[in-house]
Amino acid sequence: MRILHTSDWHLGRTLEGRSRLDEQVAFIDELSGIVEDNAVDLILIAGDVFDTVNPPAAAEELFYEALNRLSAGGRRGIVAIAGNHDNPERLCAAGPLAVRQGITLYGLPKEVLLPSSSIFTQLNPGEGSTVRRAAAGQGWMELAIPNCPPTIVAMLPYPSESRLNEVLSASLDEKILREEYSKRVQQLFTTFAQHYRPDAVNLGISHLFVRGGVESESERPIQLGSAPTVEVNALPVGAQYVALGHLHRAQSVKGAPIPTRYSGSPLAYSFSETGYAKSVVLIEAYPGQEVTTQEIFLRSGYPLVKWRAKEGLAQVQHWIDEGKDLNAWIDLEVFVSNSLQAQDIHNLRRQRERLINIRPVFPETEKIAAEARSKLPIDELFRKFYQDRMGGAEPEQELVAMFLSLIDPDNNETTLLSDQQIGVDKEVESA
Repeated sequence: MRILHTSDWHLGRTLEGRSRLDEQVAFIDELSGIVEDNAVDLILIAGDVFDTVNPPAAAEELFYEALNRLSAGGRRGIVAIAGNHDNPERLCAAGPLAVRQGITLYGLPKEVLLPSSSIFTQLNPGEGSTVRRAAAGQGWMELAIPNCPPTIVAMLPYPSESRLNEVLSASLDEKILREEYSKRVQQLFTTFAQHYRPDAVNLGISHLFVRGGVESESERPIQLGSAPTVEVNALPVGAQYVALGHLHRAQSVKGAPIPTRYSGSPLAYSFSETGYAKSVVLIEAYPGQEVTTQEIFLRSGYPLVKWRAKEGLAQVQHWIDEGKDLNAWIDLEVFVSNSLQAQDIHNLRRQRERLINIRPVFPETEKIAAEARSKLPIDELFRKFYQDRMGGAEPEQELVAMFLSLIDPDNNETTLLSDQQIGVDKEVESA
């Protein structure tokens, strides 16, 4: 069978107040074409369907239209779980209607699902041609998909303490909290994975931050109750593929014992994602065999680019005249000796409607900043360089130590941030 993995649509999100709805509509069009062209049997949407718990009506309308198109009248299965930006109850409000089209909307981590009822089957004599739940329970279900082997999915929507309705530890120690959280996620997945079978395609789907993932600035923290990182050993044992959402950069999970990926967001949602390739993942799976995966790159959505005009406004005007980055959202830094006039800013925006930020840079300020950077400890300079190159990601402690050992192998007394502080910093930045 063929499975498509996507996540983090963030329908309704804006960019500095500018609507992205037309780009999101284009993404749904492109996604619909991909699933048709590749004869996809099942779609996994790993959370953050919406950007807020109270999405605009246009965003909800687009989501329901997408489900309708992608399900192909119930012949193609869809599983969508709640992320930290989603309201679980609101996401699943249409669940009783959706299940009739082979769609499962799953909101809370310990919610109990029911199989398709016998009454529903009797009312649909052609049920063999549509997707249905053959069996289900807390955190898992078995899907019967036309012309496919049995498909068992272990599901864990965004598992914060508040959504789990549990206090995982009375301790305020960050290390203990991380350990207890990771253990609880592992316990849940272990329970759900008990339903895996050798004659079925066994899948996992969740919305969480697995330790080692690379973040970007567009992952804003919206949560109630702590939800720190989890270790790779918390992932469901026996799964052939685990589909994750939460991080906006497409990536495989390092050290995972089974194929585990973040599909990333379909659009770039902040300028920290400049240069990121956006994609979805196509998985081909057979019972009892290793899956094969293919990253399918997306064309929809305007790219986000940064302009740094060291030659001033004349250089910016030249770029506009030559049509540079014509279909892009632009973040502009322009070097000037005097403050920008309102008329200059108005003129630039009139010529390029997707010019988002215009920041003047004064040479004196750059010089002061450079001098300040030169006084930083070498490990802090390395961290800032790494963050700039990796879209804001924090380097691992081991990487910093390796860098320091290479530039000064005889010095073992360089002061570094503690493991505990690094962990705290990551959790603050995560979403």
